[in-house]
Amino acid sequence: MEMSGEERIAATQDQTWTALNDPEILKACVPGCESIERVAENEYLVLMVARIGPVSAKFKGKLVLSDLDPPNSYAIDFEGQGGAAGFGKGAARVQLRPEGAGTLLEYQVKASVGGKLAQIGSRLVDAAARKISRDFFTAFNETVGAQHGAGGGEAGAHEPGPVPRDPDLPKVSDKSLIFLAGGALVVVLVALVAFLA
Repeated sequence: MEMSGEERIAATQDQTWTALNDPEILKACVPGCESIERVAENEYLVLMVARIGPVSAKFKGKLVLSDLDPPNSYAIDFEGQGGAAGFGKGAARVQLRPEGAGTLLEYQVKASVGGKLAQIGSRLVDAAARKISRDFFTAFNETVGAQHGAGGGEAGAHEPGPVPRDPDLPKVSDKSLIFLAGGALVVVLVALVAFLA
């Protein structure tokens, strides 16, 4: 799976870099993240829960940062294990640059999944990755903007509600949902890697 994109962050480049290096901010912004623990100067352990419908799965992951050029760019290698659901591993590259009063964050991620996760299908995994990425950036922008007085609306204004099921979507069994939950965790790890500095 490959994913790339860019986001405008409502904070200066230095403020964005600092926030991307703050495990508490990341924990609050990454959907399903239970903990981010620094185990070495450039290494983190991540514990997260991926929920899709009634299915929930716990995943453990390891992130290693390299090629750090504060506050401009970094690379991240990651791997995650979801037990019987499977595993994921990959790498990401993140670049920051000033844009007006804010920061432009560009990212490229390459990841692969194995085990039951690989059986889910790339279209479902890609869609889940994009949703997690959107949710992360919404929360990150609100958090960082509120800390630094940016005009991103009131803190806590983002209150996502349930989304009605699209009638055009295929029906999926509980077993498939378990596989999808595992895939979502890998995607969450990919998204986290893309934004952890």
